[in-house]
Amino acid sequence: MSTDATAAPSPSAEAVVAALDLPTKVRLLSGRGFWALEPVPAGPGGSGGIDGIVVADGPHGLRCQVTAADHLGLAPAQPATCFPTAAALGSTWDVELLEEVGAAIGDEARALGVSVVLGPGLNLKRHPAGGRSFEYLSEDPLLGGRLAAAMVRGIQARGVGASVKHYAVNNQESHRLVVDAVVDERTLRELYLRGFEIVVTESDPWTVMCSYNRVNGTYASDHTELLTTILRDEWGFGGLVMSDWGATNDRVAGVRAGLDLEMPGSEGAFDGEVLAAVADGSLLEADVDRCATRVVELLQRGRLDGARPDPQHEQHHALARRAAAEGSVLLVNDGVLPLAAEGTIAVIGGFATHPRHQGAGSSQVNPTRLDRALDTIRERVGGAGTVTFAEGYDARTGRSTPRQFAEALATARAADVAVVFAGLPAAWESEGFDRTTLDLPDDHVRLIEALAATSTPVVVVLSNGGVVHLPWAERVEAVLECWLGGQAGAGGATDVLFGDAEPGGRLAESIPVHVAQLPADRNFPGQPRQVEYREGPHVGYRFHDTAGVPARFAFGAGLSYTTFEWTDVEVTGDGTDRTARVTVTNTGDRAGSDVVQVYVRDPESAVHRPHQELQGFAKVHLGPGERATVEVPLDRRSFAVWDVAAHDWLVEAGRFEVVVARSSVDPVQVVPIEVASDDVVTPVPAPVDLVATDEEFAALLGRPVPTPKAVRPFDRNSTLEDLESTVVGRLLSSVVVREGAKRAAQEFPDPDDATIEMVRSSLKEGPVRMLVLMGGGILDFAQADVLLKALDGRWTSAARSVLAGLAARLRRP
Repeated sequence: MSTDATAAPSPSAEAVVAALDLPTKVRLLSGRGFWALEPVPAGPGGSGGIDGIVVADGPHGLRCQVTAADHLGLAPAQPATCFPTAAALGSTWDVELLEEVGAAIGDEARALGVSVVLGPGLNLKRHPAGGRSFEYLSEDPLLGGRLAAAMVRGIQARGVGASVKHYAVNNQESHRLVVDAVVDERTLRELYLRGFEIVVTESDPWTVMCSYNRVNGTYASDHTELLTTILRDEWGFGGLVMSDWGATNDRVAGVRAGLDLEMPGSEGAFDGEVLAAVADGSLLEADVDRCATRVVELLQRGRLDGARPDPQHEQHHALARRAAAEGSVLLVNDGVLPLAAEGTIAVIGGFATHPRHQGAGSSQVNPTRLDRALDTIRERVGGAGTVTFAEGYDARTGRSTPRQFAEALATARAADVAVVFAGLPAAWESEGFDRTTLDLPDDHVRLIEALAATSTPVVVVLSNGGVVHLPWAERVEAVLECWLGGQAGAGGATDVLFGDAEPGGRLAESIPVHVAQLPADRNFPGQPRQVEYREGPHVGYRFHDTAGVPARFAFGAGLSYTTFEWTDVEVTGDGTDRTARVTVTNTGDRAGSDVVQVYVRDPESAVHRPHQELQGFAKVHLGPGERATVEVPLDRRSFAVWDVAAHDWLVEAGRFEVVVARSSVDPVQVVPIEVASDDVVTPVPAPVDLVATDEEFAALLGRPVPTPKAVRPFDRNSTLEDLESTVVGRLLSSVVVREGAKRAAQEFPDPDDATIEMVRSSLKEGPVRMLVLMGGGILDFAQADVLLKALDGRWTSAARSVLAGLAARLRRP
């Protein structure tokens, strides 16, 4: 870099784009391969060029495959710290900790030459069986938004960009590339967009990634209202919008809507269509310039100058271990925990030696090391006691043999305490498909029930990316939910089991008694082409608290090894500018943390509202006998609803209740306040039940409930499943799936069951356009269109297309 003070400043992105010809600008709007952006070519004399930059997956650690043309996580990645997944990080409720984890990920990104980290993910957990639940933070948009914003601030403080994903309404994996999420405007604004709004306004992310699915009939990649009107005009986002990998539907519509960058590169598959649209006037060149300018701005911003820093893997492993403990939630404890490092401790379960530490799919990290619970427990106990072990079940399948089962029971009976590691095998949850049940494997349940019937105290340690049914929870002495805790998760669990760390987590999602109680379950995952959000706002605790249907374990709940007293609760301020204040005292003899949660209720409203909604929180860490005054600010949005008629956030005058609570069902004090407002909220009739009927849902939508698209005629968004309705389509599908599986085996010599199922479901449920965009140039859109016409029986049209293509080629110079 020149030190000459008189050197000319770098040209602005606008100036760079103005000097480029149209084909070059269009080329910038698509990635270069899978993980890089196109460089800006140098001008005359070799000046003015800008290098491309590298991006990498990274919700909970870097999956950097700079040299691998791979999207699905099948090729080896560079070693990086695998931090706890979002399910665990969300349960920390700790803004400062997530900022610290984000900074560590940013440091490792710089060390690997990565300019943009593809994360965090913060889609709402509409239904607990969502296959990507482990990648998302919470069922509540405020909690998820605040934590995601903290992670973005941490990443970007290291001079590396973040990409907030997946925008928007991406709440299931089933048919995620084609499904239409049909949701009413108020629910969309209050639940599914609010977290993204918080991140954009509080942390200014460099990029936002759009989702695969349609939202109310329009693909997210083509959605002007989402990508421009709301994101930019209302929220003030100034960065770049990129597609999820292969999510681009119609590149011309996307450029017009504000989709700046198509990822990954598609060998120029869309370039001809974009150039033709500019030529015929259906797309303005100014729209191309706008998107290209944002790409250039990102290239300029993402330049990594100087030497690469030390990735500090040892320090980051320690941080990951601390974060795993902070995210562990103690659900049940009759006093058996913390354990004493003496006597005989029986460790039971295949996960104790083969840990389930992360989910499958694009977020898979190649960890720098991996803790195993049996090892960390033996290290902790040392010579003070005896640690025995029984496998109990196969970690890969979750199934027990009679010998394993009998050995586990015998081992437990001979011990002073049994610590059982249970949860979901890797094949049961992954990106690419949703779970079909919230049950644990039958043999895990059978083993836990049998152990509970012995005289030995039983501690169950869970490893799972999404919540599970816990019908046996009251029959064991302790339950510690550790989620998927990353490479140091076993160490973090050991620290909590022996009291070297506290169980710092509180539930960021409710654990229902049974999934069938949830109103969202009636429309999950919906039809292959359409899912209707008829439950409206009744998701998670908003459902349980409003309907009076208790969760087995409530949102915000979690036990501690110490006790806290809350006193001097008050709410101060005027209008909608309020502060909830409480003094928290650690009255026990151990250090610990507590979470002050502030909910707002509107007892009388012109529109139906959930019983209460989280509007603020704060985590406080206290030593024995320590006290602190905790303040949680509230603002206008804490009391507002989205008024569809006014298309604005409005506050209805009258009485509100501010609930200062330990969880959604454990209020410490309810403080009534009066709020003055000139807003007039438009009355809207509420559905009679928690799930809207056809007529009620149409009223909420303001239009008839849409009819899902018919399978025929075929088009670019037809799936391989659709094509299987024809003989040739079945043959094509089998060939594509077979070749996809073969590629997986070549790039990842020992793919696990979840990876295999993810590849299969992604191929069969993916649209034909994905074969063009992700096929490495083996098929172009013209060929795909002809193929679809032929499969549809439109032979004359197919023949005309072939002849037109030949004629066009003959006319080329």
